[in-house]
Amino acid sequence: MHEDLKTAAKNVNYWSGVTTLMPLFGGFFADAYLGRYFTVVLSCIVYLMGLVLLSMSWFLPVLKPCDTSTTCSEPRKVHEVFFFLAIYLISVGTGGHKPSLESFGADQFDDNHAGERRQKLSFFNWWNCGLCSGLILGVTLIVYVQEHVNWGAADIILTGVMALSLLIFVMGRTFYRYRAPSGSPLTPMLHVLVAAFSKRNLPYPSNPSQFYEVPKSQSTRPRLLSQTNKLKFLDKAAIVEAGDSAEKQSPWRLSTVTKVEEMKLIINMIPIWVFTLPFGMCVAQTSTFFIKQATTLNRNIGSTNNNNFQIPPATIYALSALGMIISVAIYDKILVPLSRKLTHTERGITILQRIGFGMLFSVATMVIAALVENKRLRVVHSNPKEVGSLSMSVFWLAPQFLVIGFGDGFTLVGLQEYFYDQVPDSMRSLGIALYLSVIGAANFLSSVVISIVDGVTEKGGKSWFGKDLNSSRLDRFYWLLAGITTVNLCVFVFVARRYSYKNVQKDALVADCYEGKSDDGDKGTTIV
Repeated sequence: MHEDLKTAAKNVNYWSGVTTLMPLFGGFFADAYLGRYFTVVLSCIVYLMGLVLLSMSWFLPVLKPCDTSTTCSEPRKVHEVFFFLAIYLISVGTGGHKPSLESFGADQFDDNHAGERRQKLSFFNWWNCGLCSGLILGVTLIVYVQEHVNWGAADIILTGVMALSLLIFVMGRTFYRYRAPSGSPLTPMLHVLVAAFSKRNLPYPSNPSQFYEVPKSQSTRPRLLSQTNKLKFLDKAAIVEAGDSAEKQSPWRLSTVTKVEEMKLIINMIPIWVFTLPFGMCVAQTSTFFIKQATTLNRNIGSTNNNNFQIPPATIYALSALGMIISVAIYDKILVPLSRKLTHTERGITILQRIGFGMLFSVATMVIAALVENKRLRVVHSNPKEVGSLSMSVFWLAPQFLVIGFGDGFTLVGLQEYFYDQVPDSMRSLGIALYLSVIGAANFLSSVVISIVDGVTEKGGKSWFGKDLNSSRLDRFYWLLAGITTVNLCVFVFVARRYSYKNVQKDALVADCYEGKSDDGDKGTTIV
């Protein structure tokens, strides 16, 4: 598209932001109306439409970037329209695919079965290993085809892979467990808020029996929650007033303890969501400025001879995925068993401890990136213009990609597990969407910070973001992000130490709304 550095970075951040915020809508409809299985199927079809349009924008003469095979100085408007339409259709498809497929996979484990519940603790680790394996193939094989054939051919490969994966997924439909959609998950929350407000003047009961809860034998919920002492003003929504029949009360006037606790869970998540955004800002740099840095460095394998194999710039991103795979494997196979022995708990360390530990890697990443970029700029200024930083190997970027990958293995996987586990059981697709929205909002926030820094530094004399990397001061921007993430980590630790986890009634033996296979593999049964 021949865009300058700031515009290109913003467009990438906007698209990444939309792609990771769309799951909020997809997750909502999956939980409330469509069900996770059908949402995955429908979103895959939309995803395929986007990939087909993307392929057409290269191969159809009327949609090609240029009228000739020569390099474009500026692509035609019709190509830009179809290009952006295609990639934003992919965003819409991702919005239903990502949250629904991941939560659908986790639904195959029964929370009321001790063995399966323990297996689920490893599910998100190995899920992300699978994702990273696909990512490595994407930034090596697919990017190689883009660089050495054309990106239209690469899009055809991606379209075929997506179609094949959809076929395989549909073929397994008789073996899955399904959780039926339960209507809008937002309505019960409104019930709690309205009921609590209408009873705000009532005294807080000293007798727990004055709080309403459906008997376990009559409950249709998989699990009931125990009352906690946080946000006690919401508990008034569950007060049974004298002389009233609880069974005849409107849900706008009386809520159960479980519904009240679910509302507390959502409120408690807000600060956790907010204080993970700076980590997402660091991740956002890997697909923008980090990759742009790679284009300015020596990417030849062997010698500097132009006839030798040259690594495509985006391929260096594979190191981030590799770092994530390594950290997930170490965590699952070494750290968890060891911490279980030390803490005598099923999980080993808490989810928020895992997230906070990963944030340390984001601080280290920004420090390393700042030092490497500073060295790159010194090389540029000390070499003739025609050489620039080409005397510096692209593998100088390896440490920052590997370290952010280690951080992803702790924080991003931890966030997936946190938002799936801590949301109400009826909102688990939306929970995965909340995790994805951290990355989406962080991409938008990164663009805002870039604009602010650009304006402030430009008034001070020279902007940190020039026309290209050599006229920019990304090293200072990285130091700024390192400072932001350090302060944020301290606040996150303060908030996490006061967090209350979901308090499930341990003795609840209620029918779970699964249909599919039982613990021994039989199909067509309801799991209890």
